[in-house]
Amino acid sequence: MSKAHILGYPRIGLRRELKQALETYWRNELDAEDLREAGRKIRRANWRVQREAGLDLVTVGDFSFYDHVLDTSLLLGAVPQRFRPAAGDTDLDIGFRMARGRARAGDSRETYACEMTKWFDTNYHYIVPELDCDQSFGVSAVQLFDEVREAQAAGYAVKPVVLGPLSWLWLGKAQRESFDRLRLLDRLLPVYAEIFSLLKDLGVEWVQVDEPALVLDLPPAWKQAYESAYNRLQAAGPKLLLATYFGPLEDNLYLAVRLPVAGLHIDCVRGPEQLSTVLDQLPPYKILSLGVVDGRNVWRTDLATALRLLQPVQARIGERLWIGSSCSLLHAPLDLAAEKELAPGLGSWLAFARQKLDEVSLLKRALNEGPSAVAAALDQNRLALQSRRESACVHDPELRQRLASVRPEDARRGSPYPRRAPLQRARFRLPLLPTTTIGSFPQTPEIRKARLALKRDEIDAETYRRHMQDEIRHAIREQESIGLDVLVHGEAERNDMVEYFGELLEGMAVTANGWVQSYGSRCVKPPVIYGDVKRQRPMTVEWAAYAQSLTAKPVKGMLTGPVTILQWSFVRDDQPRASTCRQLALALRDEVRDLEAAGVGIIQIDEPALREGLPLRRRDWQAWLDWAVESFRLATSGVRDATQIHTHMCYAEFNDIIAGIAALDADVITIETSRSRMELLQAFEQYRYPNEIGPGVYDIHSPRVPAVSEMVTLLAKASRSIPVERLWINPDCGLKTRAWPEVKGALENMVRAAIDMRKSFASAAATSG
Repeated sequence: MSKAHILGYPRIGLRRELKQALETYWRNELDAEDLREAGRKIRRANWRVQREAGLDLVTVGDFSFYDHVLDTSLLLGAVPQRFRPAAGDTDLDIGFRMARGRARAGDSRETYACEMTKWFDTNYHYIVPELDCDQSFGVSAVQLFDEVREAQAAGYAVKPVVLGPLSWLWLGKAQRESFDRLRLLDRLLPVYAEIFSLLKDLGVEWVQVDEPALVLDLPPAWKQAYESAYNRLQAAGPKLLLATYFGPLEDNLYLAVRLPVAGLHIDCVRGPEQLSTVLDQLPPYKILSLGVVDGRNVWRTDLATALRLLQPVQARIGERLWIGSSCSLLHAPLDLAAEKELAPGLGSWLAFARQKLDEVSLLKRALNEGPSAVAAALDQNRLALQSRRESACVHDPELRQRLASVRPEDARRGSPYPRRAPLQRARFRLPLLPTTTIGSFPQTPEIRKARLALKRDEIDAETYRRHMQDEIRHAIREQESIGLDVLVHGEAERNDMVEYFGELLEGMAVTANGWVQSYGSRCVKPPVIYGDVKRQRPMTVEWAAYAQSLTAKPVKGMLTGPVTILQWSFVRDDQPRASTCRQLALALRDEVRDLEAAGVGIIQIDEPALREGLPLRRRDWQAWLDWAVESFRLATSGVRDATQIHTHMCYAEFNDIIAGIAALDADVITIETSRSRMELLQAFEQYRYPNEIGPGVYDIHSPRVPAVSEMVTLLAKASRSIPVERLWINPDCGLKTRAWPEVKGALENMVRAAIDMRKSFASAAATSG
């Protein structure tokens, strides 16, 4: 009999209970035991729905109070010196200090946080392990073992999940000095062996060991390390299910299949072509888990197609076949049943995490009992898929004709940057080291209250409009009093930088409760791109023009770029992603030109997902960059030379794609650099990036207010990499998640740092003159 399981489940709670508990704890309004109890309630609910759906094993260890990579670092004792515990510290507080810079309000031991970056090619952020050549390890946290006991006590058959040693090392980053991270493996493996032994002592039969690094281009030394590592771990404890996902194994296939583990999981959504080779190579004792239900998207599984893939496998290997999700369902919204206002028909095309459990279980039943046992469900699935294919709202012939008429010159600015820059400097007359922000300001309770009142029809559109104008006026006045040089309207009207556009663009739908964790307590609701994307009317022009009318200083128009809207949405799977991205680019091109016509002279089109969307295999990079860069340029190139185009990127390693970033041809790029202490600027220096750069001088994801001296130190470091006449000063990212007192304190210090640096450069120039 084939078994059913998943690789992980969302951990935020049906009503985002984790977010509420975390933020209350961080404000010192909830104690640690109450926070832990909130976690227990979420876990119990997750395990219950997995068993009710008919899964044979419930996944344990996929819950986290912030991030599972951070939890692995804590489990292994890989805690940097600046976070070493003091009397009274808990694992929770150490982890939060590593993630946020401080554990709770009033934390006297606050410091700069660990780096944060994207988990492979997803929009989930993880806390980067900091590795030193003299690193020591030891089992140092009990959360995993407590959760196993908790689930067992409730009567569940458990399958703990642990991030594997090679993937954890791969995701880590050498500190102080560069060294080969594999040097740490000999110290790390005994700790993993101890973890597995402790799980065996608890009566655990199977442990899921996640090794997603196996879908990457690995150097030969890392491949050899996999062989030696798992040979050393094979006798350490329970049966190991080696889980790979996010792509096919390709050149690592033979290695993965032959590792001495009891089972292998492969992603048959992103890599169905690997199945036949895996079957040919699979040892006769080994379990094969096939991820046939997409953990990354929201479309219903084509159950008939999945069965056609699974049936011959079952005929060949029998009960050694397991059925599962392609990856953790962490990346999907929780439950479609919470959606009451989706457009007619759209809901029948979708499956959220709860529904994906049913799909996995249904496929198991169809295999074990025969398709006739689930005939009604299979018929319903077939009709839903047919409805989607035949829907008139999916295709727009007029838009497709417009796309066909796009010319290569439509994706090029009128003049190169060296000719544009003097025109822009003459127009805006900004000082050396101009200061600005990335776009958003705090989403206050008053803003959220007005938005909710409009949604509930408690106020009309005009009243809501006046509320938002009041918030914009407040943001402009605050920025003027702080002394910023280029202002923003603050985005009070926007619930999220992607969801906002999803509400306004044709071919996109938004959900009421489709929350997905981005990091920590931060959750987003990715829109669903179900059809051709088209702009019906201006989306941001009114707000930007109103803000500009309030001040003599330039105000940036703020847009989210086509690649980021694509990456941070659930994208239709019935056409190439490049085609959808070009549709988004055309819609934004119209918006950019309308902003310019309304007198907005600086327009920022954010592309933080440009690096994130890069394919996992290097050979596929250039093709992806070609259409991603072309889409950005199509969106931005319809303006005059004196109009200044900005873009923003964050939480990614830029070194490998610096040429692609330069090809965007934005006049100014702002980037996140504070957590890496300006290290990311090395790529721009080595490439001799030709345009203007605004490196972030403080971390907005931490509640800390950094000192002026701290920012001056970072700016001085930046000025050694980038000519000062091309440097801007700004925070790392938008400020919507922060409170106004933090924002004002940090921005006032940032402006003071800019003034100090200007004086320093003026003095140096006078001395040299």
